[in-house]
Amino acid sequence: MQKLPNNEFILDDFNPGLILKNIAERARRNRLELNLGQSALAVKSGVSLGSLKRFESTSEISLKNLVMLALALDATEEFGLLFRRQKYKSIDELLIKDKLKARKRGRKNV
Repeated sequence: MQKLPNNEFILDDFNPGLILKNIAERARRNRLELNLGQSALAVKSGVSLGSLKRFESTSEISLKNLVMLALALDATEEFGLLFRRQKYKSIDELLIKDKLKARKRGRKNV
């Protein structure tokens, strides 16, 4: 997420379609930097050539195939950043959280 002056954010960072498009473009760029053709990456990753072509052109891919491509492109470190635990702003927040029982289910229904 990019910050602008005065702590403003670029709204494109919150657009799911653009996020997917950027991921597909970065994967394609990584493939080309490794001098791999689509068919070579498909074989190396175990993802079908059709799925890879669809991903690069429409940004549509299953999570499993995305992970397989990331493994083949040596680009898995970003997956560790997804859904990380909340960072605490103060020791008081941490102490309050420690006192609460770990949640196994959400309470709110939308």
